[in-house]
Amino acid sequence: MPLITIPFIALAAIGTVAALSLLGVDSAAVLALSAVLLVLAFKGGQRLMQKRRAERLQQFAFPPGLARKVRQTYPHLDERQVAMVMAGLRDYFRIAQSAGRQMVAMPSQAVDVAWHEFILFTRGYQAFCGRVIGRFLHHTPAEHMASGEVARQGLRRTWRHACRLEGIDPKNPDRLPRLFAIDVLLAIPDGFRYDLDCARKDGTAGGADSFCASGFGCGGSGCGGDGDAADGGDGGGDGGGGCGGD
Repeated sequence: MPLITIPFIALAAIGTVAALSLLGVDSAAVLALSAVLLVLAFKGGQRLMQKRRAERLQQFAFPPGLARKVRQTYPHLDERQVAMVMAGLRDYFRIAQSAGRQMVAMPSQAVDVAWHEFILFTRGYQAFCGRVIGRFLHHTPAEHMASGEVARQGLRRTWRHACRLEGIDPKNPDRLPRLFAIDVLLAIPDGFRYDLDCARKDGTAGGADSFCASGFGCGGSGCGGDGDAADGGDGGGDGGGGCGGD
């Protein structure tokens, strides 16, 4: 919520208390009503700020250097495919917005390259985070997180938010969200592979280098489950053991 709105909310609550007190309303009822009004105003302010940040993200123009770095790293990509990577980066930041201070993982190597490059524009990235994300989104290698489970929780959380962003049922998906499909679609050499089914149609299991998105369990890293009970923290990690943001 913008700080400038807080004094106005307080004044409105004080005015309400004073008016009801003058009318002889029981003080306990007045205080209870004031508390309800403050909570409603605070939640309304939060929703307004979230909407504004989402609009800023949609309108934000990433520095051209990000796309150049993606082309340099993966020279087989054409202009349209690089644009897909940049759209994936926008998806990731939208997920970070939705998750608040909870950990979210970066499931794509290609998109991670663009994110790495953005961070090098230190002042611009810091300003972007403040205006669009609402906090500084750090980039933390998975191996430096508290535990492997922390990184796996971040991957499951990213899956849920990515599915909801694209109207996919996270527990019964009919397709992969862009962030989870992009590395295979673009034939990224060091990319991550996600399968909708743990067992393929021919009866064989997914390869050790693939992650099972059905459930959401993970092939190579041992992830499993789609529950919210373990949500927490304010960081991020990578699906395949690379980097993430907190």
